Amino acid sequence: MKSVIRSFSSVKLAIVLLIIITIASVLGTFIPQQRSPAEYVSRYGQMANILIKLEFTTLYRSHWFISLLILFGINIIVCTLTRLSQKVKRTFSPQLKKKEKEILVLKTKEKIRKKCDPTKIKDVLKKEFSSKHYHLREEEKENRTYILARKKILGLFGADIVHFGILIILSGGIVSGLGGFRKNLSFSEGEISAFPKANFKLRLDKFETEYYPNGSVRDWKSTLTIIENEKPKITKIIEVNKPLSYKGFVFYQSSCGWDWKNSILEILVKKRSDPAFSKEIRTKLGEKVSLEEENIQISVLHFIPDFVVNEKNEIFSRSLQPNNPAIFLEGWHENEKIFSGWIFARFPDFSRIHSEKETDLHFELKDFKANQFSVIQAAKDPGVNIIWLGSVIVIIGLFLAFYWPTREIRMILEESNGETEIIAGGIAAKNPEALQSDFKEVMSSIRRTN
Repeated sequence: MKSVIRSFSSVKLAIVLLIIITIASVLGTFIPQQRSPAEYVSRYGQMANILIKLEFTTLYRSHWFISLLILFGINIIVCTLTRLSQKVKRTFSPQLKKKEKEILVLKTKEKIRKKCDPTKIKDVLKKEFSSKHYHLREEEKENRTYILARKKILGLFGADIVHFGILIILSGGIVSGLGGFRKNLSFSEGEISAFPKANFKLRLDKFETEYYPNGSVRDWKSTLTIIENEKPKITKIIEVNKPLSYKGFVFYQSSCGWDWKNSILEILVKKRSDPAFSKEIRTKLGEKVSLEEENIQISVLHFIPDFVVNEKNEIFSRSLQPNNPAIFLEGWHENEKIFSGWIFARFPDFSRIHSEKETDLHFELKDFKANQFSVIQAAKDPGVNIIWLGSVIVIIGLFLAFYWPTREIRMILEESNGETEIIAGGIAAKNPEALQSDFKEVMSSIRRTN
């Protein structure tokens, strides 16, 4: 049992755990958390499966990260308790009887003799220490009086209070990891959406994108309304770094996208044998359009905004941005399919049309339009208030440890042959100059005593 306690009280273990937790937290800031598998595949490729299996995509809720926090918490508890008992004993049951050599080895010390009754000296000491806010304890044995004067006792517990604050922060992190969540919600204007663990709904009233003169995005703005019991409660315009908070939930403006599933497509139809022939068609996904002159019906089955083919020869969209838009087109004559294939907006000559029958038609994707939607990140962090409380306690502990150091002055008064010998010494963990100033004033008052 002692060996286990010794292991958990190791400072080396605390340092190792802190380094691992810090590195993991840094990784968590670089790897987007709680996104869809498709987003990770598009961003990291084959590494995505490894990241998901190792729970780096849900790092702060992962079993191994929470286990690290618990282990670090146990380490702090054991370290604190093994040292706390001595400090409690020193505070509430201090040992007043000290040998002369234990006082005279202190850096701040003095030994004098006065032809004066020890009672007078004790009266002077009580008055002097009281004026300097020292708490006085004394004990008499035979012809000796042992005196201990201390101030700022709480400074002894500064490090322990810091440890306690860290424990609260860790518990807040565990609560957030187990009970918190983040989820991206996609809204079109006017859409109302419910989400887990909430008894209200969210409606997007308006979404707008602001641009710089050079065409780059300046800001996204979403006008959100909280609907509870079928009644509007709050309406607020949110922007990046200006979220909406309601009942422990926070709604952030995350990004935007396009509703490509309901996109409007413009296709240019040409004939190889007749360069003058040109016809524009406006259509939607899945909609059939007739080319009456050719007695053909065409339809667009798929639209991919950022076309890419992976190593397995699978087609997918690398992102929602229209970086490489492509459509999959089919042509039918009555119930017979006569051609199908991919057409690329930016590479019209790279079209891949496979014809079942010979056709004179050539297709180009001229334009594509879709309504924008707003991506709102809904987050709930039940441990955030606990973490704030722990942070405040840590600050208090640091203040006590660095700016409220304990000062002690010990004295032995011994009467002999009508004289009183005073042996005095002082100690302070920090700011020894302040202790020396108090010590000199106290000793000067003793010298002036008749």
